[in-house]
Amino acid sequence: MMIATRLTLLRRSKALLGAFLIPGLLLSLPSNHAVAAGQKTKSISAAEVSPETIQLYKDNCGDCHGANRTGAMGPALLPENLSRLRMKKAVDVIKNGRAATQMPAFSQQLDDKQISALASYVFSKPDVAPTWTEKDIQASHIVYHSKGTLPDKPKFEADLKNLFIVVELEDHSATLLNGDTFEPINRFKTRFALHGGPKYSPDGRYVYFASRDGWVSKYDIYNMTFVAEIRAAINTRNLAISKDGKYAMVANYLPQTLVLLDTADLKPVKVFNVTSDQGQPSRVSAVYTAPPRNSFIAALKDLKEVWEIPYDQPELNVRKITVDDYLDDFFFDQSYKHLIGASRDSKDGQVIDLDLGKKIKTIDLAGMPHLGSGITWEYKGRTVMATPNLKDGQVSVIDMNTWEVIKRIETKGPGFFMRSHSNSKYAWVDVFFGPNKDLMHVINKETLEIEKTLQPIPGKTAAHIEFTKDGSHALMSIWDKDGALIVYDADTLEEVKRLPMKKPSGKYNVHNKTTYASGTSH
Repeated sequence: MMIATRLTLLRRSKALLGAFLIPGLLLSLPSNHAVAAGQKTKSISAAEVSPETIQLYKDNCGDCHGANRTGAMGPALLPENLSRLRMKKAVDVIKNGRAATQMPAFSQQLDDKQISALASYVFSKPDVAPTWTEKDIQASHIVYHSKGTLPDKPKFEADLKNLFIVVELEDHSATLLNGDTFEPINRFKTRFALHGGPKYSPDGRYVYFASRDGWVSKYDIYNMTFVAEIRAAINTRNLAISKDGKYAMVANYLPQTLVLLDTADLKPVKVFNVTSDQGQPSRVSAVYTAPPRNSFIAALKDLKEVWEIPYDQPELNVRKITVDDYLDDFFFDQSYKHLIGASRDSKDGQVIDLDLGKKIKTIDLAGMPHLGSGITWEYKGRTVMATPNLKDGQVSVIDMNTWEVIKRIETKGPGFFMRSHSNSKYAWVDVFFGPNKDLMHVINKETLEIEKTLQPIPGKTAAHIEFTKDGSHALMSIWDKDGALIVYDADTLEEVKRLPMKKPSGKYNVHNKTTYASGTSH
């Protein structure tokens, strides 16, 4: 553990990261080692590296996936992270891109031989496997302010439950925003490429960030300063905070672990190696907190299992629930008794009764539902869930008593985020993918029809709504390097204010998140 100033460490972080990413890990394979689209994966060694393919990877893939394939904005590209991807599919993804992601098509820039070489390369094993052990985690631990050394009184005047944290991806920053005046209180630098949404302590004083390169940061909102940081992994997906605020659980792709931290200072408590009883490892797609259950629930990328880890039991034993298919994406009902999950390639959703530990229903969910962005509301005396679709232009509305789809609302294209508020008659859903990305649909929750379609800035992606504490206003992101945060009157749907921001990927209201509001993701 170190006690240090964060400014000094941020200045060094790039150099430290470069030192960790050992040059010897940067492998490729010879340009004459192209693999046909249907050929089985073949293990390649560092002895077969060619400078041409190294440069090819650096020029086309390195910025997003890391110079040594350990991940950056995009996921790690190493054999242990690609167990569900076949060589034929890898070639297709490089050539044609991947739906519902930011993976572009390279068919216009690269020929078939180059694409095959890159596909083979990502399945090759480095001479020195990248590792991040418990000792590495402990050695990365930094404490800027010891417990009890910062004042308990905020340095600003505002409704502390109606604050927002706005993540600005373009320059790796975040803004603390007053949810009544819509004026920034503070803007500060974050770690590289935050992912998974920040999480608050139960009282809303602290916010926890996870970056794609594994850093977890604890920020004191009242004092507008970082308290502690630790690097939990090389490639991280997200984190969750326990109901009592004592623990943070971090979900990782590389290494394939769940890391439990003490939120007091982010000290590591336990590292869970994610493997089946037969020893098969798995990446962790995401981890969630289930407040009524006093447990964390983990979605596994490479195992047909759901993991539940009760944090109110000192043993921290893992409960493994076997499911019919991979569940990459989750949604919970408000009781957290039922989990609705789906895999990227499945045609159906599964309803898992967490008390019984088994599937109780299959839901007809075509396309690629984004369940993690699902929301619920009351419709004609029953609770319904609505989820956007990452592949098709539709929103599925599901009766949560019968688990039947009662309506599919046609939209102008695939969507990513959906939000509402208990005090609002509208649900907002974006058209994140495709040519209509600049549109935002507003759905009437009583009629299940699109009430209005907004186009705030033609040609620029409109996404991710979050409501104020009382639901009176809806805040929208314009996902652009010269983007904006646009505030709407949630009743009249008229624009109220516009704040310039640097690709504001998401904004998170303290009250809505800490109360697990039904209109937002958890």
